[in-house]
Amino acid sequence: MCYPSKMTRSRMHGLSACTHLICLLGTLSMVGGCPPMCVCVGTDAVCNEQGITSLRHIVDHLPQGIYVLQLSRNNLSVLQARIFSSANSLKSLDLSSNNISMLQAEALSNLSQLERLDLSNNPLLELPAGLFSDLDKLTELVLSDVGLRAISSEHFRGLARLRRLDLSLNRLAALPRGLLAGLPELEWLSLAANSLRGVPRAEFEPLAELQSLQLGGNPWECNCSLVEFKHWLEWMLYRGGEVDALECSLPKELWGRDIRAVPAEMFSHCAPRGGFLPCSRATDGQDLGVDGVADCVRQRYRAVSVRRAAATVVVAGVVCSVVCVMMVVAATYGCVYASLAAKYQRETRKGKVRRPPLDGGGEEKGVEQEEKRELLPDVAMETEVAPPAVVVLSREVCV
Repeated sequence: MCYPSKMTRSRMHGLSACTHLICLLGTLSMVGGCPPMCVCVGTDAVCNEQGITSLRHIVDHLPQGIYVLQLSRNNLSVLQARIFSSANSLKSLDLSSNNISMLQAEALSNLSQLERLDLSNNPLLELPAGLFSDLDKLTELVLSDVGLRAISSEHFRGLARLRRLDLSLNRLAALPRGLLAGLPELEWLSLAANSLRGVPRAEFEPLAELQSLQLGGNPWECNCSLVEFKHWLEWMLYRGGEVDALECSLPKELWGRDIRAVPAEMFSHCAPRGGFLPCSRATDGQDLGVDGVADCVRQRYRAVSVRRAAATVVVAGVVCSVVCVMMVVAATYGCVYASLAAKYQRETRKGKVRRPPLDGGGEEKGVEQEEKRELLPDVAMETEVAPPAVVVLSREVCV
């Protein structure tokens, strides 16, 4: 009798295990555990790149307890109202890279548990009002490259828990007033690669939790209208936030330069003008200044670059230190010079130092003058002309 070797038996056991696993997956699929074009693993259903054109068959065959549904890179074009009514347990929905051009207002209703939604790379062009009204638990929304030309502040109403918002690669030319006011927990925001030329600072003041802001790829006009936003960016960087390059397209002399590196003195001619935007915080009962401007509005025009102020203090301290050292050296030199001059005068008065002759025959004359001076009485010596007043003053200063 021939017996299988140990290696043969191990291979047979492996094949048997794989056969059982395939049978188990097939049984789950036949029972309705997963749609035919999807792969379900745990709480995830992956249906990417399957050429799916309709969601009805996929959603109706999803097993209970599915939290993640991936439908990326398919041929979906329309999302009907309440299409996900039987999948209300979803927490993550990926519809990116399809051909969705029509979204009905109630297409995402009943998804009250949804936390992440990705609609990027679809030709949406516009969003219906109230599309996200039922998504009060949403923390991440990706609307990148969907062709948006305009957006309303009503679209994000009710998304108080949103932490990440991606609006990059669109055609937004302006941000409407109050667009970000209802997103107090927002931590990451991308407005890159749009058509923004300027943004009001008041739109970003409510974002106290914002840590990362992407603004590159926009045709920014670095004029007086952007000065307030420049100050806000400096404040955000000072408190530890991250901001990518904000390169100027106009005026020509600032083309390609990051506005954060442009000195504030270049905007010194800018002054507050009429039509102030309302403060982000309540101003009821707030006193107005002499010029009729509220304090919270006036503060926006103050230079808030703490880093530049600190650098100015350091430079001023170094300059003052150098000047003080130079003054001490000059005073010391003056005192030494005055002391030496006074000592020379005293020695000259006592006759210990002989002045050099003015000409060849002046040596004998100098000796005669010295002898006559020795014969004069002390009274005559006292009437001798005093030293120059400058030397006396220098001695007094040193003392």
